[in-house]
Amino acid sequence: MTAMTPGSNIPLTATRVAVDVAAPVRLDVSGLLLGANGKVRSDDDFIFYNQPAGPGVTYRSGGGTAPDAILVDTGALPAGVERIVVTASPDAAGQTFQGIEPTATIRNADDGSPLATFTPPSLTTETALVVVEIYLRNGAWKARAVGQGYANGLAGIATDFGVSVDEEPAAPPAAAAQAAPPAPHAPPVPPVAPVDPRVAPPAPAAPPAAPAPGTGKINLDKGRVSLQKNQTVSLVKGGRPLLSQVKMGLGWEPAYRGKDIDLDASVIAYGPQRNHLDSCYFGKLTILNGSVKHSGDNLTGEGAGDDEVITVDLGRLPAEVSGLVFTVNSFSGQKFTEVAKAYCRLLDAATGEELVRFDLTTAEPQTGVMMAKLIRQFSGEWEMTAMGEFVKSRTVRGMVKPAAQAL
Repeated sequence: MTAMTPGSNIPLTATRVAVDVAAPVRLDVSGLLLGANGKVRSDDDFIFYNQPAGPGVTYRSGGGTAPDAILVDTGALPAGVERIVVTASPDAAGQTFQGIEPTATIRNADDGSPLATFTPPSLTTETALVVVEIYLRNGAWKARAVGQGYANGLAGIATDFGVSVDEEPAAPPAAAAQAAPPAPHAPPVPPVAPVDPRVAPPAPAAPPAAPAPGTGKINLDKGRVSLQKNQTVSLVKGGRPLLSQVKMGLGWEPAYRGKDIDLDASVIAYGPQRNHLDSCYFGKLTILNGSVKHSGDNLTGEGAGDDEVITVDLGRLPAEVSGLVFTVNSFSGQKFTEVAKAYCRLLDAATGEELVRFDLTTAEPQTGVMMAKLIRQFSGEWEMTAMGEFVKSRTVRGMVKPAAQAL
C-alpha cells in the first residue's frame, strides 16, 4: 500500500475503486464527475447523501460507525467524464478541519484491499476539502492526492466545478419552523445548497463575509487591485479564469540619490510537491518551453517604470507547474534598506492594463526578497499573493529553498 503526498499519483490496478475518508469526527463525503473542461455536465454529476448515485459513481454512507465513501466504476463512466474528485467536509455546521486529521484510503472495491492512503497536511480554517481525484491520463485511470482546502465550505467547491448553488433567500422564522427536516444525518444547515428538486431545499448558507484586511481574497471584477502583504487575489474576471499572457513588472529606486543599485528580478517555478522545476533570471531569459520570459538585466534601477519584466503565458505553462515565486536579489550585496519604492505589478500583456499591484512598504537589511507568488488552484484558475518576505541571498539559487517553503 502506498502512502501518498500532495500531488503524487498511482496507477489504478482495479477497475472499481472505493475512496473512504476517515476522521475523529463525522465527515460528509461527496464526489463530482468532471469533463475535460474541469466542470460538471449538470447538477446530476454531484454525488452526495441526497443524490447518492450517478453513472459510474455511487455514494456509500458509513452509518455513523464507518467512514462515508465514494465508489467509482471506471468501466461504467460516461464518455467525456475524465475526472472524479472526492471531497469531504465536517458534518457539524461551521466546523473547520483545525485539529482534525482526515485520512483517505483508496481501496479495491471488489475485495476491500487498500491501494493507497493520503492524509492532507497542515489543515487549519478549511471547512471543505478536495481530498483525492480519480483521473484518466493517456487511456489509463490513475489516482492523485490533492489536499486542496476551501474556507467557504462545499459551496465553494461546488461553485468552482460548475454546480448550481441555491441562491433563494432564507424563509421567515414561521415558515422555517414548518420546513421539511434535513436528510437523516445532514447538519441543520448543510454546507452546500445544490439539491435534488424532489428533496425539500435546505436553508441557504450565510453570505460570505467581507475580506479581512491583509488576508481576504478578491478577484479582478472591480478593476485594478492593490494588495497588502499576505493578501490574495484570484485571477478571475467576469467569472472566467485569466489564462492569457501576463507581465510581472518589478521596479525599485536607489534610496540615496546618485547611488546606482543593481537588483535582479527572477521567477522560480515549482511542481505540485514544491519541487523546483526551473528558474528564469538575467542568465536564463526563457524557460518552460517559452511560456516564461525575462526582459533582461537592469544595472542601475534608475528611471521611471518597471526595471525588469517577466512575461508569463498562463495558458501555455506545462501542467506540472503549480506555483511561481517572483523574487528580487542584490548580487552586489547592497541591502534592501538602501532601496526605495520597490514594487511588483501584474499587467495584461495584450492591453497593458495594470491588474494587480503590490508596493513594498517595509525593508530589512537583507539581500533578497520574495515579492509575490502565483499558485494554480485545483479548479484551474491562478491566485496571486503579495509576500514581501526578506531572505539572506544574493542570487536566485539561494531563493529556491525558502521560496518552496513559502508556497
